[in-house]
Amino acid sequence: MTALDRHYRVLRKPVVTEKSSGDMAERNAYHFRVPVDANKVEIRQAVEALFEVKVESVNTLHVRGKTRRRGYVAGKKPDWKKAMVKLADGQSIDVI
Repeated sequence: MTALDRHYRVLRKPVVTEKSSGDMAERNAYHFRVPVDANKVEIRQAVEALFEVKVESVNTLHVRGKTRRRGYVAGKKPDWKKAMVKLADGQSIDVI
């Protein structure tokens, strides 16, 4: 696997919600869904390589999957990891 392949595997997809849209406008921060084993250094390198921007900071958090029921059967959605990437002033990404 080349470095470029790993960059594409690290950034799975953008998380576009009302809260993340507010962060895009106010703080110049973008939210991405990333693998659970990805660290901040890998996320920073992936964003800088794929979008050619300067990353100021990376914050990560684990999102626990919700439990769901269908009749008697109980299940659980998988846990996932979210990365909030703040870019340097004057830079932006088109994620939509």
